[in-house]
Amino acid sequence: MASEEASLRALESLMTEFFHNCTTNERKREIEELLNNFAQQIGAWRFCLYFLSSTRNDYVMMYSLTVFENLINKMWLGVPSQDKMEIRSCLPKLLLAHHKTLPYFIRNKLCKVIVDIGRQDWPMFYHDFFTNILQLIQSPVTTPLGLIMLKTTSEELACPREDLSVARKEELRKLLLDQVQTVLGLLTGILESIWDKHSVTAATPPPSPSSGESGGDLLSSLLQSPSAAKLLNQPIPILDTESEYICSLALECLAHLFSWIPLSASITPSLLTTIFHFARFGCDTRARKMSSVNGSSQNSVLGQERGRLGILAMSCINELMSKNCVPMEFEEYLLRMFQQTFYLLQKITKENNAHTVKSRLEELDESYIEKFTDFLRLFVSVHLRRIESYSQFPVVEFLALLFKYTFHQPTHEGYFSCLDIWTLFLDYLTSKIKSRLADKEAVFNRYEDALVLLLTEVLNRIQFRYNQAQLEELDDETLDDDQQTEWQRYLRQSLEVVAKVMELLPTHAFSTLFPVLQDNLEVYLGLQQFVVTSGTGHRLNITAENDCRRLHCSLRDLSSLLQAVGRLAEYFIGDVFAARFNDALTVVERLVKVTLYGSQIKLYNIETAVPSVLKPDLIDVHAQSLAALQAYSHWLAQFYSEVHRQNPEQFISLVSTALEAITPLISSKVQEKLLLSACHLLVSLATTVRPVFLIRIPAVQKVFNRITDTSAQRLPDKAQVLVCRALSNVLLLPWPNLPESEQQWAVRSTNHASLISALTREYRHLKSSAILPQRKVRLEDTKVIIHQTLSILEDTVESISGESTKSRQICYQSLQESVQVSLALFPAFIHQSDVTDEMLSFFLTLFQGLRVQMGVPFTEQIIQTFLNMFTREQLAESILHEGSTGCRVVEKFLKILQVVVQEPGQVFKPFLPSIISLCMEQVYPIIAERSSPDVKAELFELLFRVLHHNWRYFFKSSVLASVQRGIAEEQMENEAQFSAIMQAFGQSFLQPDIHLFKQNLFYLETLNTKQKLYHKKIFRTTMLFQFVNVLLQVLVHKSHDLLQEEIGIAIYNMASVDFDSFYSAFLTEFLASCDGVDSNQKNVLGRNFKMDRDLPSFTQNVHRLVNDLRYYRLCNDSLPPGTVKL
Repeated sequence: MASEEASLRALESLMTEFFHNCTTNERKREIEELLNNFAQQIGAWRFCLYFLSSTRNDYVMMYSLTVFENLINKMWLGVPSQDKMEIRSCLPKLLLAHHKTLPYFIRNKLCKVIVDIGRQDWPMFYHDFFTNILQLIQSPVTTPLGLIMLKTTSEELACPREDLSVARKEELRKLLLDQVQTVLGLLTGILESIWDKHSVTAATPPPSPSSGESGGDLLSSLLQSPSAAKLLNQPIPILDTESEYICSLALECLAHLFSWIPLSASITPSLLTTIFHFARFGCDTRARKMSSVNGSSQNSVLGQERGRLGILAMSCINELMSKNCVPMEFEEYLLRMFQQTFYLLQKITKENNAHTVKSRLEELDESYIEKFTDFLRLFVSVHLRRIESYSQFPVVEFLALLFKYTFHQPTHEGYFSCLDIWTLFLDYLTSKIKSRLADKEAVFNRYEDALVLLLTEVLNRIQFRYNQAQLEELDDETLDDDQQTEWQRYLRQSLEVVAKVMELLPTHAFSTLFPVLQDNLEVYLGLQQFVVTSGTGHRLNITAENDCRRLHCSLRDLSSLLQAVGRLAEYFIGDVFAARFNDALTVVERLVKVTLYGSQIKLYNIETAVPSVLKPDLIDVHAQSLAALQAYSHWLAQFYSEVHRQNPEQFISLVSTALEAITPLISSKVQEKLLLSACHLLVSLATTVRPVFLIRIPAVQKVFNRITDTSAQRLPDKAQVLVCRALSNVLLLPWPNLPESEQQWAVRSTNHASLISALTREYRHLKSSAILPQRKVRLEDTKVIIHQTLSILEDTVESISGESTKSRQICYQSLQESVQVSLALFPAFIHQSDVTDEMLSFFLTLFQGLRVQMGVPFTEQIIQTFLNMFTREQLAESILHEGSTGCRVVEKFLKILQVVVQEPGQVFKPFLPSIISLCMEQVYPIIAERSSPDVKAELFELLFRVLHHNWRYFFKSSVLASVQRGIAEEQMENEAQFSAIMQAFGQSFLQPDIHLFKQNLFYLETLNTKQKLYHKKIFRTTMLFQFVNVLLQVLVHKSHDLLQEEIGIAIYNMASVDFDSFYSAFLTEFLASCDGVDSNQKNVLGRNFKMDRDLPSFTQNVHRLVNDLRYYRLCNDSLPPGTVKL
């Protein structure tokens, strides 16, 4: 023993040294190597067994258990059976002897090591593994230990990792399922007996105001039986610490078991009732009160523990709730579960003198509330359709409880989660009404009151008038991942609910919302009387602090309500246009009035008593009124098409007034938020509404003059682009409701040419100077001109790319000179990647939108210029040395080529050889070896387009030949290029980039679906099984695990071209080439791969092969060196 004793002391001092804060990293590495070498020795476990029983040092115990874990999971096959028996008997004894004194993390680790042995050896060599666990649970002294073992077994054996063969995984699952009934019975017994034991001994206190909860009408109607109601109204027992601990372990076990066992009769009503008893611990506020009254720390811990039992019970319930597949015989249990949970919901939301609902919810544990909300979400999303048909289930009363629960949530997150549940409910209702037109009225009548209440309350919640304290807590500055602030998210989610109610109950919703909007508008429109002229300009003469605060609240509310009105615009158009015309007209008239009012009295420039608050408010209201009006542009377009023939006066007046509101705002002196709202509205009027008289309105002519006047100060970039888009569209887009002969194209064409000419004057002058060497200062100025002009031109082209041929023709005529200038400037800036990037963006947009108008000769000239400029050296410089901008330039160039190779007809076919050679000989070699994904995705998309749209360039199948032979034996052309492209695809599957892998696999599958790629002779004979081999290796190496399913399907599609060869030749060759497995194991793998020819069975076989191959390799690696295998 001396050597063991000495080793233990040495190990203890090594461990202490390793974790000492003065030890250097170098020394730590030495110690680590020493420990690893020790663990690898055969028989090291004997020392570890001694260490475990003889030390109190946590580090040493943890190290010893790690040695066992490694032995069992990686080397077990090579351990002599005598040793295995010894380990199987010693470790459980050790656990039994010391479980009370071991630190919990050591105890749990030891349990896990024993369960790992069971995972390998039960029931064949370790037949009493599970019976031991059951015995531990049944013996009162070791119940907690048994429960920990049970939970660990459920975790490790029900869903084991891949270090087991598929057959063993299936066996373990079956063995565990056989035990489920016994286990659930035991757990029910434990929970029931603890509950009953403490219920009997707890003296029932007289009902105090907070605890005396009568059954209540709802409860009786929910539970259908007074006895159940009575049961649930018993006072909650007070448990001692040991009992609490056992209950929490039992509930944790149940939650894990429920995550994998199917819903079945073994989950008995008594078990469900017991779980619900424990769920009541979470909504018992008295436990918390006791702890605060008695003040002792132990009591407060007790309160938290009790709360935790409630949380664990709710986790069990939610595990059951999340299963969508419910057997018929289980439906009744579900109904019972819902009834019991709604009893809890009623308890949580009960109001009485001592408590408001909100204060009650605030007292509950936050995690309990979260679990409860999860339950409600699962109920509505998964089970509502199932339960609603039960006449004994009071859905409307449930909604009343959910309503209370939602609007008394103590946190914003909680409120958001509840709004999500309402959104799910409204979606459910909408689809139900669409699918059941017959009893539509009955459904409406049933839910109408609930929906109106919901709408009113959600609207109140977004208004400072009713909810100032909470709304002021919301952050309106920091942007989240979706680029919105907390306040914007709050408003958006609320407005989505409003919109969904509007869809169901349009008239109600409108009559609820409009009066509220009207009230706030009155305040806003009444501000005019407080505007006084002072020396410096206009001032708002409201100074009292209280008045300023009230004004601030009213303006914030007006802004929110304007957004609400805008969100509802879609419910006034289409089929319901006539029916809801008057409501919509009222809204639009108000909006036009408000926008004009804001622009006329220039509220955005007014001085106020609290500029940091009121000025942004006034600007926001003005911007939101313009945005709301913009939302009604589709309604205005429909209005225009209805009235353009008879009496359009009302329509003309609305549009003209709106333009009078917009034009004063188009100025560089106006704040950008307001300026952009005005520009967007102008674009919508020009693009969506397109009135024929737009160009004749003085306000619009004023904007034309301002934009084309070079002396006027330029607007910020974004605004400039939008205004130019609006003006260009006024001239280019066909007028609705008018025949071609009345479109006045000639005049509009001239006007458009002069507009573009004015906008590009400076840019076109660059052509002459671009040839000269640029000075630094000149270069920066030139870049600014290029950026400003191209962003406008690109936007102009993009906005008409989907329009009629005539519009595109006129657009190209106006742009022609600028396009030629761009092509001439391109070579001069080839080394300035930021400029090249913008130019290629512009050319890409031209190719996408105007390639027909540009004509073949000029398009050829552009492509040829690019092909000449992008030499191998230039590409290398862009990709390797210019960082992301350089890569973007090459990507845009490849995108342009994608458009070219997709063009039908013969026009651009002559370019194919040079495009393919550019890809394969110039771009591909530069990027093939780089790990960075830059450029690759675009290059492979281009190669895919080359194949997909130019299949006949490679495969010329003659109809005659196919008729004569009965099978198309296609002639192959350009074979070398085809093989090179396929080789590149194959290489891409060996690289770690998962996005590229997914994209390229999709491309191959598409080519197979559309063009039968896998069936082509060249692919079948020289490439097919290489691809299958690569894909199988990828699965074995687990490098792209997220794509398992896609890879399995692709392997099937490839193998199915020639199943016979796959089974007779490929599979044998594949297994023969596998290293790390012996010939016997290869035979087993081959035999287990059944010769199925349907997709599900085949992919199952593939995944089985991959799993077992990995498992055998793991086993073989774990055998001691020199092991002889028979």
